[in-house]
Amino acid sequence: MNYNSVELTELVEYCDEILKSSQFNDYCPNGLQVQGRSQVQKIVTGVTACQALLDEAVEWGADLVLVHHGYFWKGESSVLTGIKYRRIRTLILNEMSLLAYHLPLDAHPVMGNNARLAVRLGLEIEDTLEPGKVNAIGNIGRLSEPCSLKLFTQRVKQVLDREPQVIAGGTHKVSKVAWCTGAAERYIEKAIELGADTYISGEISEPVVHIAREAGIHYIGAGHHATERYGVQALGEHLARHFGLEHRFVEIANPV
Repeated sequence: MNYNSVELTELVEYCDEILKSSQFNDYCPNGLQVQGRSQVQKIVTGVTACQALLDEAVEWGADLVLVHHGYFWKGESSVLTGIKYRRIRTLILNEMSLLAYHLPLDAHPVMGNNARLAVRLGLEIEDTLEPGKVNAIGNIGRLSEPCSLKLFTQRVKQVLDREPQVIAGGTHKVSKVAWCTGAAERYIEKAIELGADTYISGEISEPVVHIAREAGIHYIGAGHHATERYGVQALGEHLARHFGLEHRFVEIANPV
């Protein structure tokens, strides 16, 4: 198959536009974080721009690395030393661009992490976790047919290939489900307000165990990495189709 190439500036502008990145007040810069060569033909996608992902991208000859978790987070040191130096050095020496989208990739109604997780788990989206808010994060919806917590947990395990951490909030079936991928355990309070019987996120903290039990809502901690694999894959596949590019998703195993 013959692949095309596209100007880096055109690809970045297109991503910024479809993800509406300028509308988000985020914890990190969204969009182009490290500039590489001007033409893009081969894209590697992954959840986090760790060294292992960058090394795989170099070996494959990628022009651009597209991730959900990039660099330059609020509150972190701005000096380029140690791990950050080695990562950015790898990008610059190999003229690879780094393109990262955090909240915009969580929120997108089609290619977002929450939207893609819903498709995989068979959840019908009804609304966001913040009804009426522009670019709200997280969703609420239903299973087409209610099932036991045990059966739904088995589905989550099979789909995500990971043993989820489950806190039973009672003996009720799973029917009205709320979810928000990644580190969004405290959104359980929004799920409770909206009448969900089950809440899914990536992680769980100590206080949330008690909240789930006392509020009578099932909590499923399905893995930060595991729940956020699918948005960046969908975006990479979309870019490959739209511009005629070569795309490869690289899974770097992460138990969290």
